[in-house]
Amino acid sequence: MINQVYRLVAPGMIDVACTSPDIKNSVILRPLYMSICKADERYYLGNRSKAALKAKLPMALIHECVAEVISDPTGHFKPGDRVIPVPNTPTEDDDVIAENYRTTSHFRSSGYDGFLSDYVDISYDRLVKLPDGIDLKVASFTELISVATHAVSRFDMFSHSRKNSIGIWGDGNVGYITALILKAIHPESKLYIFGTVYEKLSYFAFADGTFHVDHVPEDFRIDHAFECVGGEASRSAVSQIIDHINPMGSIGLMGVSENPIAVNTRMVLEKGLNLFGSSRSGVKDFEKTVEILSKNPTIPAYLENIIGDVVTVRTIDDIHKAFKGDISRNFGKTVMKWEK
Repeated sequence: MINQVYRLVAPGMIDVACTSPDIKNSVILRPLYMSICKADERYYLGNRSKAALKAKLPMALIHECVAEVISDPTGHFKPGDRVIPVPNTPTEDDDVIAENYRTTSHFRSSGYDGFLSDYVDISYDRLVKLPDGIDLKVASFTELISVATHAVSRFDMFSHSRKNSIGIWGDGNVGYITALILKAIHPESKLYIFGTVYEKLSYFAFADGTFHVDHVPEDFRIDHAFECVGGEASRSAVSQIIDHINPMGSIGLMGVSENPIAVNTRMVLEKGLNLFGSSRSGVKDFEKTVEILSKNPTIPAYLENIIGDVVTVRTIDDIHKAFKGDISRNFGKTVMKWEK
C-alpha cells in the first residue's frame, strides 16, 4: 500500500512524499475532515525560529482530524467506524506525568508527520470512537476542544471550592471553546468574558456577561480566571486578571507566547494566587470531550458558529487556499473536507 503524505518543506511550500503504512500492526484511517490550528499557521508562515523550522521540517501539518477506519488488524474497530485520532503518542509510561507533558512523547505536526495525508497508520489505543449524531465538521476540531477539557480538569485540581464567578480573558477560538466547556462542567458558576472586539464578544451569548477590556468596572471581581489570549497581549491580560481576581484565586494560562512576559509577582504573592499552565491533551481528555459533546447537544450547535469556512481539498492548491483563508481570518475555524 502506497500512501501520499503532503509535507511542508519550507514556509508556504508543500511537497508530496510516498510512504508505506504499517498495515500489519496499525489501524489504517482515511481522513474525512481536518481543521487548521494556529500552530499549523505558524509553521506555514515560518513564524517559528530558524532553529525550530530546521529541526522540524519537512513535516506534514494538521493535528485536528476526524477519520474513517479502513482496516484494523487488531480487531478493535470495524471498517467504516468514525474515529478521532489523538495526535499525542507517548513512548513510555509514567504514573505522575501526564502523557501530554512527557518530554519523550511524540506529537503529530510538531516534529512528526501530522494527518495531512491520503491515509494514516496509527495505534488502536490512539483512537476514540465518535458517536452518531455529532457533526463531522465540529468533530474535526475535537483536539482543540479536548485541550479546553484538559485545562478545566487541571483547574478543578488546583482551584478552591468557591467558584461563584469565573472570568475568561480572550474572545478568540480558545476562549470561546473553553467557555463552553466550563459552562458544561460548572453550570452553577457565573461566567464572564473579557475581550477586545465587540463583534466577537457577541458570539458568547451563553455567558453571563461580557466586557471590553477597556471598560471593566474597577470594583468588578471574579474568583478564578483563564488567560486565552497568547502572544504579547497576554501580558496585559494576565495583569488585568491579577487586578480583578479575588485572593487565593487560580489562573489558568492557555495562551501561547513566543517571548517571555512580565508578571506582577508582588500581587501574586499578596493575594496568594495560583498560576498553572495547560497544554495539549491526552486520550482521557478526548474521551471526556466526546462524552460532553454527546450529552450536551447545545454545545456542538454553538461550536458550529465558529466554523468560518469549509474548503473541499482535492489538490495541493486547495490546501494552500485553505491556509491562506484561515490566516486572513481573526475568528473561527477553517475546516478542510478531505477528498484527495
